[in-house]
Amino acid sequence: MTKTIIHLVRHGEVHNPEGILYGRLPQYKLSQTGRKQAASARETLKARNLNAIYASPQPRAQETAGIIAEGHPALSVKTSEHIDEVLTPREGELLSELMKTNWDLYTGNQPPYEVQSDVLKRAQHFFATIRDAHHGQEIAAVTHGDIVAFMFLFAKNAPLDKREQGYMLTLGLPEEYPATASISTFTYHTQDVDEVPEYAYLRPY
Repeated sequence: MTKTIIHLVRHGEVHNPEGILYGRLPQYKLSQTGRKQAASARETLKARNLNAIYASPQPRAQETAGIIAEGHPALSVKTSEHIDEVLTPREGELLSELMKTNWDLYTGNQPPYEVQSDVLKRAQHFFATIRDAHHGQEIAAVTHGDIVAFMFLFAKNAPLDKREQGYMLTLGLPEEYPATASISTFTYHTQDVDEVPEYAYLRPY
């Protein structure tokens, strides 16, 4: 049976001394710890037969993907806006204030800002494109926390508004939210567009 395997990698820890929601702000790159985390992901994925590496346009994702690509020197990083960070009006707010709202980035959002279903829709579009272009192959894609979380919840047939309430623990995720540089692996066994993938999670450090 031919498998198509998609490894969603959350970017490494970001240098964020202001403690803000950096979102799509352009200047936020990996911290020293984040680079070490990305190197751990590289060492784990080095053993995999990757056919392509994709990344969000954000610098932290591009940097993480570049480090992972060091383990696959024949591959260059491809950019996909479908796995970009959430577009939210709360960008730039203090994380300490967001914590009080249980990390709610979505309530009351109006276009062009996104709600949960918008984020899942573009993540699913990315998956559909990958399954078509890389059928029977294995790829890695560096993205952001809510892309990973929503695809996990989708695979578990769970509501999208549960991503920050400890709910993912009850569904088998070993921590409350996908960690930086964690690897979430989605495995498809057919080309059925409605197939629910197998899911596995690894924090490589």
